[in-house]
Amino acid sequence: MTNAKKRRRILFFTRLYYPHIGGVEKHIYKISQQLIKKGFEITVVAEQHGKKLKEREIIDGINIFRIPIRTSERNKKFEVWKWIVKNRNLVKGFDIIHIHDVFFWIIPLIFSIDRKRVFITFHGYEGYPVKLKHKILRKISELYCNGSICVGDFIKKWYWANPDIVIYGAAERTKLAPTRVERQHSAVFFGRLDSQTGIKEYYGAFLSLKRRYKDFKLEVIGEGEFGNKMNGVSILPFKLDITKYVQNNRFVFVSGYLSMLEAMLSKKLVFAVYTDPVKKDYLLNSPFVGYVEVCFSSEQIAKRVKFYIDNPKEELVKVEKAYNWAVSQTWSKVTDEYLKLWKS
Repeated sequence: MTNAKKRRRILFFTRLYYPHIGGVEKHIYKISQQLIKKGFEITVVAEQHGKKLKEREIIDGINIFRIPIRTSERNKKFEVWKWIVKNRNLVKGFDIIHIHDVFFWIIPLIFSIDRKRVFITFHGYEGYPVKLKHKILRKISELYCNGSICVGDFIKKWYWANPDIVIYGAAERTKLAPTRVERQHSAVFFGRLDSQTGIKEYYGAFLSLKRRYKDFKLEVIGEGEFGNKMNGVSILPFKLDITKYVQNNRFVFVSGYLSMLEAMLSKKLVFAVYTDPVKKDYLLNSPFVGYVEVCFSSEQIAKRVKFYIDNPKEELVKVEKAYNWAVSQTWSKVTDEYLKLWKS
């Protein structure tokens, strides 16, 4: 009789997870699926962001524990800590504990868990200007953990970080083949409708383009504070699959790594905008900066869109270069980086 090989158990901590939609949520889901294929057992601990969500369930082979939050945003850390302490034996039972941004969650256990098993990924930034307390907390977490990953090289500059690995996410080719759209004067935006995603600048560009091209359309998929401030725009709630919306429009207005990669694989020209120095470095220090249009204002976005409407051959060249680069950025490749970190 042969002994079955023990499955290594991985625990991910993240503030939000499925069915909440976002870049971090998708990142964790995709690498979890890759790890499951390799024989790992995956558990995710996240906030219970909706009262109707179960506190524990299994979705697509991933064990999910949700921490009930019944208090204010300011005080919810105490509910998180209470849950962590109550379930400390659960937490200690994993081979690898990998934290996605929320290092403060494990503070009650930092002296009772094996630091060699704890790793962290930093996914973004908390806004501009970057506060000193955020820099200090990230540096402490980096020093405590056995290894770290940064999503974007900009984090090294703005948070004094010294990551073991820098990644930029990945994307999958869509089931629908990339096609040219009949509606040549159109763009789509998907993401949060707040200042960090550049929606104000994109909307300003749309108004400018609308004055020149009467038939120019902007389709918006997202939710947020700016949602009720846009007239003449089709606004839809978040979608798990935005493929058809990307396919139906000529240009894509997005500024996040995953969103840009997904647009590149759909062979759409991306217009990314920055409104502060951190976001500027986020975009300009990326390996695909030459494959997207990086802009700093609504006026510049409108100007560059007009250029490509007038010069479709230039658009095609850039789109093809972007596609050829993005097609090699797979979730399997990102997962291998995690495995390399854990082995080190």
